[in-house]
Formats: sequence, C-alpha cells, structure tokens
Amino acid sequence: MEETSTVPDPAVPPTPPVPLTALLARADLGLRRIAGPDDPGVAVHWAHTSEMADPYPYLLGGELLLSAGVHIPEGAGAGYFDAYVSRIVAAGGAALGFGLAPVHDAVPAELAEACGMHGLPLLEVPPRTTFSGVARAVWQLMAQARLAELRRVTEAQQGLATAAARRDPVPSVLRQLARHLGGRAVLYGPEGTELAGAGREEGEEVRAALAKLAEVVRPGTGRPASAGDTVAGTRLVAHALGNGRGFVLGAAAPQRDPGDHTITSVAAVLLSLLTGEQHGGTGADRASALVRLLLGGTPEEVAPLLGGERWRVVHARTDGRAPDPVAVSALGAALGSALVDPAGETVRVLVPAGRAVEALEGWTLGVSAAVAPRDWPAADTQAARALARARATRTPLVRHGARPALGDLVPPQDADAHARALLAPIAAAPALTDTLRTWLSLHGSWDRTAVALSVHRNTVRQRIARCAALLEADLDDPDVRMELWFALRREGGPGRPA
Repeated sequence: MEETSTVPDPAVPPTPPVPLTALLARADLGLRRIAGPDDPGVAVHWAHTSEMADPYPYLLGGELLLSAGVHIPEGAGAGYFDAYVSRIVAAGGAALGFGLAPVHDAVPAELAEACGMHGLPLLEVPPRTTFSGVARAVWQLMAQARLAELRRVTEAQQGLATAAARRDPVPSVLRQLARHLGGRAVLYGPEGTELAGAGREEGEEVRAALAKLAEVVRPGTGRPASAGDTVAGTRLVAHALGNGRGFVLGAAAPQRDPGDHTITSVAAVLLSLLTGEQHGGTGADRASALVRLLLGGTPEEVAPLLGGERWRVVHARTDGRAPDPVAVSALGAALGSALVDPAGETVRVLVPAGRAVEALEGWTLGVSAAVAPRDWPAADTQAARALARARATRTPLVRHGARPALGDLVPPQDADAHARALLAPIAAAPALTDTLRTWLSLHGSWDRTAVALSVHRNTVRQRIARCAALLEADLDDPDVRMELWFALRREGGPGRPA
C-alpha cells in the first residue's frame, strides 16, 4: 500500500499525455521501436530536443527526448551510453528518439543495449522525419486527447446533474460516478458505515483501504478535505462532503485519467447538497424555534422562524426496510424541507404549503391538508390516515380530502369514547383490528386485503369472521360497516403506527 496523499498532487501538464503507441502508429512519422520495453502504458507528456551529453538538468520528466547523436564522441564505448541512458531514466524521460542522418547512418548498438538494460524505449527516427515534425505530432495528439477529455468531463457533469434531479438522487449520482470512472463509488455515513455504493465490486483489500481513507478526511480539526492512495493497482480517492455532517464520498478506479478529479469533485458537491439540510429557514432559526418550543412556546409563535404560514404534514414509508439516513435526507431534499423526523419506520416531514408534494419512487406517502401551525396535530392525524389508505390500496400517494367528514360533527371526546366501547371486543388483537380496517377500506375485497396485508385470503376470511363473532355484528350490513369505519378512524389516532 502506497503512502496516503493528503495534499494536492504536484502540478501536471495542462493536457493529457499521449500514449507512445499512438506516436508509433502514425504512418507519416515512420517511427520504429528498436529497444526497450514494449509497454502500452508508456506515455509522453511532451517532446524535447537536446544534444547535451548529460540532458538530466534540462528534463522535467515524461519527455520523448530527441537526439541525432551529435554529442556522442568518436570511439564512445558501452560506458558512455550506459551513463547517458541512466541519466535520462533518472530524470524521468519517457522514451528516446534517435534520428538517422546526417551524423549516424544507424542507431549505435551500444545505445540500444543500454536502453534495453535500463528499460527505456528507444525509437528510430527515419531521415525523412524531422524532429519538429515529431514534436508537432505530439502536440496534435495531445490536443485531440485534451478535446476528448473535455468532452468526457462535460458529459459526466451533465450526467451527474441529471442523476441528482431524479427521484432517487443519491444512488443515481453514485451510479453515474462509478460508470464514468470505470470503477466503484461509495457513500460513507457519519459513523463510517457504507450507506450506498455503485459500480464494480472490489476486493477486500481495496474495500478496507477505501474505508480507511474515508476516515482520514472525515470532518474534524486539522483533517484534509480530500485524500488519495493506490492499493493493488487501484487508485483510491476520498472527499469529505461539504455539509459538515460527516458524510464522505469514496471512489476506486483502475487508472487515473486527467478529468477524474473534476468529475469526482462535481459528484462530491452534488452529494453535499443531497445529504445536507434543505434550507427552508436557516439553521439558527430552526435552533431558535426548537428552544422556544422547549421553553413553552406555541407552534403559532415559532412558525414564522421556519419560513411559512401554512404547512402540510407528510407521512412516508419505504417499500422495504426502515429508511437509512441517506434515504431520509434525500426524501427531505425531494420534498424541499429540512424539518424531517425519521423516528421508526414512518418518516414525518413538515412541508411548506407552497411546495408541491408529488409521488416519489421507493416511497409511499400520505399527505395532509394545508393547515396553520395551530392545526399541526390534526394534520399529523390526517397524514397518518392518508398513509394507511395509501398502503392498503397500494397507491404511491394519497392526499387527505379537504371536504369535512361526518365525524367532524361529533365532539372528539364523545367520538373517542364511542369508538373504544364499540371496538373493545377486538382491541386486544391488533391483527384483527388492522385486518378489519384494511378490509373496510377496500370495500370488503378479500383478495386486495390479502395483498395489502401480505397474508393469504383465507387468513383474511378467518379474521373477518372472528371480528364479526366478537363484535356480534353483521358485517354485510352497510350501516354496521359505516359505524365500524367511523370507530376505526377514531381509534387510528396520531400515536398509532400506520
């Protein structure tokens, strides 16, 4: 494992390097490899001509050094060529191009031997090819590579922005990033756990190294914002997301292309926004509102600090397991509110009435009517009932109807007392209560009730028969059904899990 880098990389050329194989493939140049490794990974950053016997002081690294051998003294032996090639290698030269004529008719055998020994590619430059022509070809290929890289970065930025606007923005951004890097992208939570990932699976060594690198940049005093490492030939990078909540983006790629840093940085910015709080009010205002509530303030008094006069309550549940912090944060982002309560399997969100609430992929939503702050508790009940209806009917979103119900005409205390008395025979059996509620909401459909509750239709029939017996009621009577539905709605209050 190489040493972890937590500082910016040294300055790199403004354009991508050119594979040496691309130069050799140019028929107009006629270059021929005559010694050194046949490595497709050799890259040329620029071309430089020098006839110095020791070019070391004049090389920056990555050059295709071009020479006609003017510096070679008459009668030079193997020792001279060994020293000459070793200095080029020490300076980081990528390859040596030896021009034929007018000084030498052939490449010295001792030079080819030295290049083979030191692992430096040696190219024969034919008499018809000028060194300026080789340099021009290098710059042409670099310009083409630069243009291709700019297009790649632009396409990646557009893809990431489109992914961030989808209904599942966090997984979509990670998938886009992994695709453009040709590797894997991972989002780590504040505790260091892997919350989401996309792309090809890496080996245990790489996974462990990436998780360790994420700890290096996790927000804290003196921590860097990003870090890099290379493990088992895989390039690793980690970015602390800028929301200060402890999320970290990690990426693993088989190679490092010039545009990868830009692409990963764009993804980090988008994920910072998606995992951060949505500012319906500033953090200071929300903190002030919380303090005032704790000290006895009323919702009407603190609501102006939150940025709205009328609000909706949204109850949301995922299709599968309890939502993780990333999913909850993405839900708040999609609904445009930072007022999110992720307690339990049902997530509750307080949304300004001006924000449109639409169906979201992967979520089932129940939405209350728009109310003033003093009616938040009632809106919470509305949202719970709407969510129960949505789940029972397998509908992505159900809104509470604005029309007043008959039950609203009965004093709440009397309605609650009547509901408790009527449902007392089945109150101790939640399965019976839930089955009866779902069955009534679906107009007595055995099959749809079975699907909604994930049980067999015979189980539904047995439970409904048991309810009829315990309640001593004829469930085929519409008046009885109406009265029971009224009671069940009162029984399904704010504290009842949807």
